[in-house]
Amino acid sequence: MDLPKDDEELVKLVVSGEIPSYSLESKLGDCFKAAKIRREAVQKLTGRSVEGLPLDGFDYDSILGQCCEMPVGYVQIPVGIAGPLLLNGCEYSVPMATTEGCLVASTNRGCKAIYASGGATCVLLRDGMTRAPVVRFATAKRATELKFFLEDPLNFDTLSVVFNKSSRFARLQGIQCAIAGKNLYIRFSCSTGDAMGMNMVSKGVQNVLDFLQSDFPDMDVIGISGNFCSDKKPAAVNWIEGRGKSVVCEAIINGDIVTKVLKTTVPALVELNMLKNLTGSAIAGALGGFNAHAANIVSAIFIATGQDPAQNIESSHCITMMEAVNDGKDLHVSVTMPSIEVGTVGGGTQLASQSACLNLLGVKGANKESPGSNSQLLATIVAGSVLAGELSLMSAIAAGQLVKSHMKYNRSSRDITKIGS
Repeated sequence: MDLPKDDEELVKLVVSGEIPSYSLESKLGDCFKAAKIRREAVQKLTGRSVEGLPLDGFDYDSILGQCCEMPVGYVQIPVGIAGPLLLNGCEYSVPMATTEGCLVASTNRGCKAIYASGGATCVLLRDGMTRAPVVRFATAKRATELKFFLEDPLNFDTLSVVFNKSSRFARLQGIQCAIAGKNLYIRFSCSTGDAMGMNMVSKGVQNVLDFLQSDFPDMDVIGISGNFCSDKKPAAVNWIEGRGKSVVCEAIINGDIVTKVLKTTVPALVELNMLKNLTGSAIAGALGGFNAHAANIVSAIFIATGQDPAQNIESSHCITMMEAVNDGKDLHVSVTMPSIEVGTVGGGTQLASQSACLNLLGVKGANKESPGSNSQLLATIVAGSVLAGELSLMSAIAAGQLVKSHMKYNRSSRDITKIGS
């Protein structure tokens, strides 16, 4: 089809279905114009306006084939800065993309308390992304034969060579199997450099499945993911075994700082943490949710730095602990987070705004000298920020200030009846 140069004619062709909306970029060779034409077509098809959704000022070429299909604009989310966060002897200004009033201010207050008390310490426990395909056999006995084969240490080196061909950064760490009748779930774990690593580990898994087919020709691969991974869902396997980066972060907050900065007391915080984060979460049947609001901080940093927001689900698994130390005068606080899934290359990290936020933290791109260290550092910063957020919110609740703060910072004074639709 010879495309008309007139925008209105192009819109009509999209509305009529003569030009598929998804093909505009390839047909026009202009990503911005494609978004513009698609936007107008959507408004005509739905009879509803998207006025207020920005179109100009975005590099649509940068998302083609990577981040978002069929764009019609972009959403603006304000980015605030919390900090400095003093973590492992270094200071970080933490970017947080959010529309929740109080969140940045509260995290900032937690950072202030941590800084005034000498800083926080964070340790990386594990680093391994997972993927778990599900395969089926004619009998359970045959499925167990593959299970024993995969878990035999004598076969690991061979499987590693096959797996690691997928990438120069992928390194197989372990294989864990689970049986359900004649179905076998195989959880592969591997290091992925500075990438979050989902695609990398999936390619490695496919290599191994292809390799196994020769010795197990009766193996029926049902799916590359069988949910034993487990991605973007709350799951005990991530809470117990870890996925992505597993970290623990701690700080000792001086009693005077608890009183002056956090406006509460050490005994009040310890009691509240026990009854809210531990007992209350247990009564609720929480899975990985033994914290006050870890997901708030994780989501805000994820959006600012181009992470997959849906992975906030398992990345926010966190248990917050508080204990009086030094004869009860000071507070020991910690957060243990077994499955922070972050990367500093790939996905949304390469977009201009998100890349700028990563650069602010000093973790932009891949670390050539020490592959994987940038993404590992980002995970520790996330945990340190969660520690600050937990400290501040728990203090606000203990001091009875939560509602007052939100009434002040999280409510608009604008008369919405006078705002045009």
